[in-house]
Amino acid sequence: MVYFSAVEVIETEGGQRASKALVSLAALDSHLGGVPTDLAEKARSQLSNITSPRPALKMGARNILLDQPRVMGILNCTPDSFSDGGKHGDDPDALAETGGAMAAAGAAIIDVGGESTRPGAPLVWEGDEIKRVQPAIERLANAGHAVSIDTRKAAVMEAALQAGATMINDISALLFDDRSLEVAKASNCPIVLMHAPSQSSDPHKSDGYHDVLFDVYDWLQERVATLIDAGIPRDRLLIDPGIGFGKSLADNLTLVNNLSLFHGIGCPLLFGASRKRMIGALSNEAPADARLGGSIFLAMKAVEQGAHIVRVHDVPETVQAIHVWRGLRDAALTAG
Repeated sequence: MVYFSAVEVIETEGGQRASKALVSLAALDSHLGGVPTDLAEKARSQLSNITSPRPALKMGARNILLDQPRVMGILNCTPDSFSDGGKHGDDPDALAETGGAMAAAGAAIIDVGGESTRPGAPLVWEGDEIKRVQPAIERLANAGHAVSIDTRKAAVMEAALQAGATMINDISALLFDDRSLEVAKASNCPIVLMHAPSQSSDPHKSDGYHDVLFDVYDWLQERVATLIDAGIPRDRLLIDPGIGFGKSLADNLTLVNNLSLFHGIGCPLLFGASRKRMIGALSNEAPADARLGGSIFLAMKAVEQGAHIVRVHDVPETVQAIHVWRGLRDAALTAG
């Protein structure tokens, strides 16, 4: 839920920011009268995207409402995740118990992954990835939880969907595997499209950016348009700017400080920075398991800019922070 009385109107030229103006909503039409017609129409379309309510996510029998920020809990079924790899070994009951505890603590969605995407992580064979995630997904889905599969491989998507997953979260935005678009389209479930600079086995490979904010925005906007043209409706698509994937600390800070721009694409915004390296870089290289404070702050920074879903490891603490934020916001709105 976003409230605003003014907008920044930014014009770009050659991938660089050419001009920027803060304009009240009351004066916006007058301001747009002074720019080329095609740009004015683009700006009006983006404003419509920003203000249009996001429909509920249809995840099987569940409808996840997006009228308030939701929490997605991260469940790693990997031996080598940067944050908690190997914590549960290969015990599907322990994994399902952890996922169930996240749901009980307030996570609306449990995101199950079987391949680490940390810098330098090896590519996992799809058969091994399926063996890691399928048993936990089956148990969580049978218990009635909304489950997302975090993968970039079509075969893993298929196995996870068969096991009961009802969302696809792909760090390659359906570009890594040639069959992914076909599988995702046929699934009829929500799809998270994340920005990464490379769709090779190493998603962190980057040649840099002209302007990271607009490069990522334009890439996601184009990807959404491509999938809509392919027959996937907008109300099934979510976007994620991909914090930490092929981006410097300065790049990540720019994206975090300007997340609200991405509402102009017209899709629900998912944000994930939990325990990521940027927190360590800003806090004397704190290790991954000592980044709770930074993780919560970044999640709340995203929530304050209208992020619909925050993807986190520490569910109870994040849910509590959101509850306090909502209380403060509601009190401010109703104050006489």
